[in-house]
Amino acid sequence: MKTRWFRRFLLPVLAIAMVAASCGDDGGSTSTTPATTVAGPPQFAVGTTMATIQARGKMILGTKFDQPLFGLKNPTNNQVEGFDVEIGKIIARAIFGADGASKIDYQETTSKVREDAVKDGKVDIVVATYTINDARKQIIDFAGPYYVAGQDILVKKTNTTITGVESLAGKKVCTVQGSTSLTNIQAKAPQADVSITFDKYSLCVEALKDGRVDAVTTDNIILLGFINDDPTNLKLVNKPFTTEPYGIGVKKGDTVFRAFVNDTLEKAYADGSWKKAWDATAGKTGQAAPTPPPVNRYA
Repeated sequence: MKTRWFRRFLLPVLAIAMVAASCGDDGGSTSTTPATTVAGPPQFAVGTTMATIQARGKMILGTKFDQPLFGLKNPTNNQVEGFDVEIGKIIARAIFGADGASKIDYQETTSKVREDAVKDGKVDIVVATYTINDARKQIIDFAGPYYVAGQDILVKKTNTTITGVESLAGKKVCTVQGSTSLTNIQAKAPQADVSITFDKYSLCVEALKDGRVDAVTTDNIILLGFINDDPTNLKLVNKPFTTEPYGIGVKKGDTVFRAFVNDTLEKAYADGSWKKAWDATAGKTGQAAPTPPPVNRYA
């Protein structure tokens, strides 16, 4: 009687239990489907700038809002876009993970306020066509460079008299306050009239178009962005006369953060994300992605 009860009631229960066990998640499962792992944000040592930014939930990026293809606030959708912006997104992803691009607070940072913005802690980084030089390194530090430009000259397409920096004597040349472009043109073309300056290159281009100045000078890739917007009326002289390594401004003495940004740039070079950023922005000028410059881990 006991044997019959066992067979009628207990064996079916055991069979159900065995089936349930075989469908479970225990080590005895025969399933070959791997478990899904969701990667969390990177972990940083307490007190580092990376940890501070991560805890805040936003990275404050200083960039320009008026430079086509590098740093432009698009008037149609209010989105900030360009190569500098994409470099900023790469750094944000290194701090926050895959959704880092959505965790950026963009602050317009014109040429003349870049050092102060970094020094005073108004931004975490500046990525804004920012030439590395010794004078600036006395005030802030730089990661990079991530691109090397050359200063050139923008003129109206009908202009035939300006053929290089040597032909700027007596010409009205516009550039931006606080830029290396102003310092360079004063040294390279001392007879040029540089009395008209603005805080944005877009205003210089407007002055060129309406005849207030004869030329605009800054880095060639910046000028190509304006030509890309108006190829009918503008042209590049295409005789660069300086070398301009673009760096990422960080607070003076923050060696850990600077090393982190340099590491991030090198990873972007290696994994193709730097080239992808170029092709989507500055590459629209027809300029093929150059070989990225080696970062300078200066002491």
